[in-house]
Amino acid sequence: MNPFFGEFFGTAIILLLGGGVVANVVLDKTYGNKSGWIVISFGWAIGVFTGVLFAAPVSGAHLNPAVTLALVLADKFPVALIPAYFTAQLLGAMFGSGLVWLAYKKHFDETLDGNAKKAVFCTAPSIRSYGYNLITEIIGTHMLTMAVLYMAEPEVGLGALNALPVAFVVLGIGLSLGGPTGYAINPARDLGPRIMHHFLPIRNKQNSDWKYAWVPILGPALGAISAAALFLILKSLK
Repeated sequence: MNPFFGEFFGTAIILLLGGGVVANVVLDKTYGNKSGWIVISFGWAIGVFTGVLFAAPVSGAHLNPAVTLALVLADKFPVALIPAYFTAQLLGAMFGSGLVWLAYKKHFDETLDGNAKKAVFCTAPSIRSYGYNLITEIIGTHMLTMAVLYMAEPEVGLGALNALPVAFVVLGIGLSLGGPTGYAINPARDLGPRIMHHFLPIRNKQNSDWKYAWVPILGPALGAISAAALFLILKSLK
C-alpha cells in the first residue's frame, strides 16, 4: 500500500473509533449515553492503537501532523514528504468523522444539544481562555511527540510494536491533561472533523466555533517544535 493511503486510513480509523466513542457517550438514546470521560479516553486510546497497528508497516503511522513535524525537525523524516502526509492525515480525519456521522445518524437526529453534536467532531475548551487553552495543547502535544520521538524508527515513524505504548501515552494524556481543552494534540484530528461538522446536514447544529479552531492547530505545532528541540538537545548531551 502507498504510504499516503496508510496515513489516510490510519487517521480515519483513529477518528472512527475516537469520534465514535464520543458519539456513544454524548448523543441521546445510545447504549453508552453518559458513560463518562474515562470511557472517552479509553476509546481514543484504542483508536490510536488500531490506527498505528494498521499504518505502521506502510507509512510509519504518523497519523498526526504534529508527529510528522516533530520527526522532520528531529531529522528522522524527509521534509519533502510533509505535503503528502499532512494531506492524507487531514482527509483521513474527515473521512473517519464522516463515518461516525453515518453510524450515529439517527442519534444525531434525536439529540437536541448542539454542543454535544459538535463535541463528536471537534474539541472545545471547558473554560475559554485562549492563552491557557493554547498552553494546555502545547504541553499535551509535547508529551505525545517526545514519546513518539523516542519510540520512532530512525527514518520512518512508529513501528508496529509501538502501537500499544503510544496508545497508553494517549490514554494518559487524556486522563491527566484532557480536562481543559478535550486534548486535540493533533491538528488533523480537530480541523478535519470541524470541516465535516460545518458542511454535513446535521439537524439543529450549532456553529463550528471557528474562533477557537486555531488553538488545536497552533498548540500541537508548538508542542511538536518544543519536543523536537528538547530531543535534539538531550541527544547532543549523550
